[in-house]
Amino acid sequence: QVQLQESGPGLVKPSQTLFLACTVSGASGPTAFHYWAWIRQPPGKALEWMGVISYTGSTYHSPSLKSRTSIARDTSKHHFTLQLLTVTPADRAVYYCAASRTLNLGATDKNLYDYWRQGTQVTVSS
Repeated sequence: QVQLQESGPGLVKPSQTLFLACTVSGASGPTAFHYWAWIRQPPGKALEWMGVISYTGSTYHSPSLKSRTSIARDTSKHHFTLQLLTVTPADRAVYYCAASRTLNLGATDKNLYDYWRQGTQVTVSS
């Protein structure tokens, strides 16, 4: 059973960088899934796809967030990460990591992912 475990701060100050990590564990291992995505949902708003990284390291970003996001992976540690620069209160959201066998650019439908982590609430406040 593959499991995803998110880690990161629940509170970030404005203008700081948000750093989240998603660790993959389970019998299948990270190679079972080729694409690792970050999605978020601000309060009262729809899910927003942020970006995805492939197991080989190729990255794809939402055009609206591309200038502020960095997605990386560490296969030796079985985790992938999200950095969001210069956060503002508008970045307050529940952040999700998800895994899939296929590349689904822009996808926010949970049914398109093989695994979807419960999510981490992030608040931006001074």
